[in-house]
Amino acid sequence: MKSDNNKLDKVVAEARRAAELRDKDYRAQALKMYPHICGRCCREFSRSNLHELTVHHRDHNHDNNAADGSNWELLCMYCHDNEHQRQLEAHQGNTSDDDGKSDAATFNPFADLKGILGTEQKGE
Repeated sequence: MKSDNNKLDKVVAEARRAAELRDKDYRAQALKMYPHICGRCCREFSRSNLHELTVHHRDHNHDNNAADGSNWELLCMYCHDNEHQRQLEAHQGNTSDDDGKSDAATFNPFADLKGILGTEQKGE
């Protein structure tokens, strides 16, 4: 009987240590600080789908984990992926070659719209 109690005590102690380690993790801290709602699409999360809620680092620096949570926001996995994709696209759009030419698009499809529509009609 004592050996069963000792085993149970060890299991409980190990579970408590594991929980303490998880609580120190920035995700656990953020989930305690903020409501379980995506900061972009406002989708609400419950215990059953909480795994779909992620912590986004606002400055994109995963080492910047201020204890006050000022660099974190909770985003659903879809909004989180979208945020990182937008960052990648913005970075790619701001690149330039050695000769100073930008990769950004320069075509303006509406440049001569007024002339095409003939808005300068008589009587205007």
